[in-house]
Amino acid sequence: MVTTPDFDVIIIGAGMSGLYQLHRLRELGLTARVFEAGTGVGGTWYWNRYPGARFDSESYSYQFSFSKDLLDEWDWTEHFAGQPETLRYLNHVADKYDLRKDIQFRSRVKSAWYQEATRSWDVTLEDGSRASCRFLITAVGPLSAPTMPTIPGVDSFKGESCHTARWPHEPVSFVGKRVAVIGTGATGVQTVQEVAKTAKSLTVFQRTPNWCAPLLNSKIGPEEMAEIRANYPAMFQRCMETFSCFLHTPDPRKTFDVSEEERQAFWEKLYASPGFGIWLGNFSDMLTDREANAAISAFVANKIRQRVKDPVTAEKLIPKNHGFGTRRVPMETRYYEVYNQDNVKLVDISETPIACITPTGIETSDADYEFDMIIYATGFDAITGSFDRIDIRGVDGARLKDRWKHGPETFLGTTVDGFPNMLMLIGPHMALGNIPRSIEHNVDWVTDLLRYARDHHITRIEATADEVKTWTDHVKELGEGNLLFEVNSWMTGVNTNVEGKQVRIVNRYSGSAPAYRARCDEVASHDYREMALA
Repeated sequence: MVTTPDFDVIIIGAGMSGLYQLHRLRELGLTARVFEAGTGVGGTWYWNRYPGARFDSESYSYQFSFSKDLLDEWDWTEHFAGQPETLRYLNHVADKYDLRKDIQFRSRVKSAWYQEATRSWDVTLEDGSRASCRFLITAVGPLSAPTMPTIPGVDSFKGESCHTARWPHEPVSFVGKRVAVIGTGATGVQTVQEVAKTAKSLTVFQRTPNWCAPLLNSKIGPEEMAEIRANYPAMFQRCMETFSCFLHTPDPRKTFDVSEEERQAFWEKLYASPGFGIWLGNFSDMLTDREANAAISAFVANKIRQRVKDPVTAEKLIPKNHGFGTRRVPMETRYYEVYNQDNVKLVDISETPIACITPTGIETSDADYEFDMIIYATGFDAITGSFDRIDIRGVDGARLKDRWKHGPETFLGTTVDGFPNMLMLIGPHMALGNIPRSIEHNVDWVTDLLRYARDHHITRIEATADEVKTWTDHVKELGEGNLLFEVNSWMTGVNTNVEGKQVRIVNRYSGSAPAYRARCDEVASHDYREMALA
C-alpha cells in the first residue's frame, strides 16, 4: 500500500545545505517542510556566535555559486568573514528566495521512523507533534552536535558559563572578569584571541595543543570586490578542480625534491600567505611521508618559539603527539602572542588534570582557580553525532545508531541500505572540503535523483548492501597511508566526551573531490541502476 504523506520531502536543518535543498525542491514542484531547532536560519552560523567566530576559507569561495544574481548583489567586507556577516548573508538568501514560509523553527526532530507499508517516514518533534513524508533529507551538518566535557561538577558553577556552540544571542562582556576557556581547537583558538583583549584575566586550559597558522585576514574595498566578482567564473572553476574544492591545492613536488634553501623559502611564503595554503597548498607528501611531515612540523614549531616569549609556555603550545596538518589546522590572528600578555595564563591539563568544576571555578590536581565565567570550547560529536542524537529507524525498526556503532556504512555518503528514502547531504563518507562546494554538488545530485524518481513514479529509493560494502571499503582504503587517520581527532571519530567513541574510524572520504563527483555522476548516468529503486 502506498499512501500520500503530509509532504513529499522533510528536510532536517535550515543551514546552508537545508536552504539550498529547499530551493531546489521547489523547482521540482515537490512539497517540502524544513524542521529547524533554532529560531532562525544559518545552521553553523546561527549557533556559533562566540567571539572571534569566522571563516577560515575565503568568503567569496565559501558562498553559494548557483545564482549570478545572488553573486552580483552581495559584497563581502573581509577576505575571511566573521559570523555576523555570514549570518546576514544566509538570511539574505532566505529572504531573496522566500524560503522561510516552508521552514518551521523551534522544531527539533526527536525521531524519524520508516514505515515500510506506506513507503514513508514518520517524523516526531520534541514537542510531540508529527509529520510524514515520502523522502527524508538530513541537512544536519558535520559539526552540529556540541559536547560538554565529562568533568564532575559542571552544573555546580555559580558564575556565567556556556558552550561556544550555544553562545547567548545577547552581547557578552569580558571586561573586569576572570575568564576560563577550556579547549584549544579551532573554536578555542578564535575565542581565546578575543577574550584576551578585554578580560581582567584569562586562563586557558589546554589538553592537546594544536598546530595553528596565521589567517592574515584583511578588509575588502569596493574596487577589490569588483575584481573578485569579475573573477567568479574562474574562481569557482578552480574550486571544482582542486583536491578539496578550496582555492588551495597541494604542490605537486615532494618535500625533499627541492633543496633545503628552496624548501624553507617555500614554507616562509606559505606561512606569510592568507588562509589554508600552509596546510592545503604544501608539498604533496606532507600527509603521507613521516619524514616530510616531521620537517614541516619542525618549521612551524620554530615559528611558535619565535612568537611566544616564554620558552616553557612555547613548548607547551607545540604538539608532541601529532604532526602538522594531521589534525585540522586552526587559523589564527596573533593567537600565540596572547600568551605574552600579563593577563593570560596557560594551564596544561595533561600535566595537571582538571579534577572538577566547583561553584566558584575550577580545581586541578595542583591548584584551585576562581572564575566569573567558564567557556567550554570542547568541540563536537562530529559527523555521525548529529545523526546519533535523532532516533532514526529503518526497515524492521533497525536503529541507524546501532548500524553505525563501529563506524558509518554508506553508499556515496548519501544512502544506507535498510533505510529507504533517507538521503544525506553532508554526512559521513563524502568529500568534506570547502563545505559549500560540497553542499551544492550533493544537493544537486540528490535533486536529480528525486527528479528521476518523480518522472518514473518511483516511491522507494534504497542503497544495496553490496554497493554500501563496496563504497565503505573504498573509503577505508583511501585512508590507508594517510597520517591523518593515525591521529585521534574529530575527523577520525574520536571524542573522549562521548561514550563508545574512543576508537578511530574512517568516517570521511579522503580522496579528491573531483574523483568523488565523478563516481556520483557515473551512478546517475546509469539511471541509478546500482541502487534499488521501486
